[in-house]
Amino acid sequence: MLDWQDIQIFLEVARSERLTDAARRLGVDHSTLSRRTRRFEQALNTQLFERSTHGYQLTEAGQQLLAHAEEMARHAYEAGESLADQDHQIGGQIRLGVTEGFGTWVIAPLLSAFCARHPGVTLDLLALPRVVNLSRHEADLAITVERPVSPGLVISRLCDYRLRLYASRDYLDRHGTPRRLAELGRHRLIGYVDDLIFSEQLSYLDPLLDPAIVGQPGPHFAMRSTSVTTQHAAALAGTGLAVLPCFMAETSETLAAVLDDEVEVVRQFWITARQEQRRLARVRLLWDFLREALEANRDFLMGESRQLVIPEAGPRA
Repeated sequence: MLDWQDIQIFLEVARSERLTDAARRLGVDHSTLSRRTRRFEQALNTQLFERSTHGYQLTEAGQQLLAHAEEMARHAYEAGESLADQDHQIGGQIRLGVTEGFGTWVIAPLLSAFCARHPGVTLDLLALPRVVNLSRHEADLAITVERPVSPGLVISRLCDYRLRLYASRDYLDRHGTPRRLAELGRHRLIGYVDDLIFSEQLSYLDPLLDPAIVGQPGPHFAMRSTSVTTQHAAALAGTGLAVLPCFMAETSETLAAVLDDEVEVVRQFWITARQEQRRLARVRLLWDFLREALEANRDFLMGESRQLVIPEAGPRA
């Protein structure tokens, strides 16, 4: 017979791939978790993990067990949720992963209404400069700049948003306003760190900096950062020109858009959940809330309005 606690430990180690991360999430000591994992392997008379300095990787036997363990966990979770739903109260935890800038400037303010409507829900907002991994159960829902391709996911296009080239008015007073792309070669730029960029959808500047257009040696990057929030702060301080989402830049009178006729980038956000999570009442509520709230803010996301529309809190659930 398989011990359910051993299965839970196995799942967390398999998902985390590092014993320290799994121990932290389970709330147990690292050495205790190591002993429990080895004891489970001994009980099965099978090696489930290849251990190395890079972490814990599943063996072929571990991969086979993972499929069964995921199914067991799903049934156990759904059983608990079905019982919890019987009192018709919406409660529990939801973990939402979202890109850093969008999460900070748009999603967090919008969620104030959702939290007021559903006081029994605890909402974890993971606003990160990377993609949240749903297959490793880092979150229940994710908002991404690329359409996910993993199987077993429910995926929907959430909204479009526009980006423009911005600089502070102080920078433009000191260095002049570029009137055409070819003049970017004489300006200081702010952008992403090329080898640390987490999505090709964020490579906004590449097509604008074609040497045939801007010439050699090309523009100078005064600052590069993995964080769009940092890039925004640098642009506000007059460090240089930056391609920024309108939902960030247009909220301040300090920044001005330049080369409007030549620089306009439109990207999409996608909302995603695992199929079993999407069936949960509280996850469906958040999914629908986000779609409705962002539809009401289309003009703001496309740079046609400076004001984010916050939904009314409404009656408590």
